[in-house]
Amino acid sequence: MRRLLAVVLVALAACGSDDRELVGLTRDPEPQVDTVAAPDLSHDGAPFEMRAPEDGLLIVYFGYTNCPDVCPTTMADVKAALAELGEEAERVEVAMVSVDPERDIPVLVDYVQSFVPGAHAIATEDPAVLQALAAPFGVSYQVTTGPDGEVDVAHSSYLFAVDDTGRLVLTWPVGLDQDERVSVRDLVGDIRQLLEA
Repeated sequence: MRRLLAVVLVALAACGSDDRELVGLTRDPEPQVDTVAAPDLSHDGAPFEMRAPEDGLLIVYFGYTNCPDVCPTTMADVKAALAELGEEAERVEVAMVSVDPERDIPVLVDYVQSFVPGAHAIATEDPAVLQALAAPFGVSYQVTTGPDGEVDVAHSSYLFAVDDTGRLVLTWPVGLDQDERVSVRDLVGDIRQLLEA
């Protein structure tokens, strides 16, 4: 993921008279991320493409439900940002993609919707589909099982904003390090700015 950070450019916005600098990172060209559909467990497994509703945004996170820290912290931040957005949050959808579908499929809907009611719970048992879904985002992940049966999951720690054309327009670093991760306030500011663009 260091390579991803090396190719990103910080975007400058030109919304109204407030030329606020976006906190999130952009890529040039913006990757098209809606080319692969995956099952949306929150809608009976209907195919879901990574694209926002018209004139809205889709916030996407790749993670897993057994994550002890980064995933619940990130989802809690998304929940807080949506609460601060007020009515503007109606134009924002949220999707969490499981990188550990074998364990997550039975519980992913309840997990993600405990943070954001109505959020999309995306999971597939087809490793090729998951890899094709993650690739345009630049997401990496690995699930391994040790000799003692302990499952270890490693994954990229980023949150993504996708527009209504299926393009990845912004990437936010997330995690536990307060100095490196995006704040709720910055999330709110960036989302508002993207919705106004």
